Amino acid sequence: MTEERRSDERVPLNLPVRWDGLSGTSEARIDDLSLGGCFVNTGGRVDVGELVGLEIQLPSGEPLLLRGEVTSYQAGIGFGVVFPFLTGEEEQALRELVT
Repeated sequence: MTEERRSDERVPLNLPVRWDGLSGTSEARIDDLSLGGCFVNTGGRVDVGELVGLEIQLPSGEPLLLRGEVTSYQAGIGFGVVFPFLTGEEEQALRELVT
């Protein structure tokens, strides 16, 4: 059995996201989200440790721009991201989204 490394509960959802990494910009979906990170469902390629920019399309239609670090990658499925660089405003926007 694997040990859970996440300290924040992830909320399942389905939001469009545009992500930008070393391989370019891709359209994708966010499968789950927490204050600490998310999973990006995409066929795009990333490397663990890579910094990516995320533009999450909120239900209100507004974009939420975040920066994150790739923690896991599954070819053809997607990647996990942590948010180590959140500003107070970004954290508040995430809090509103996950509650």
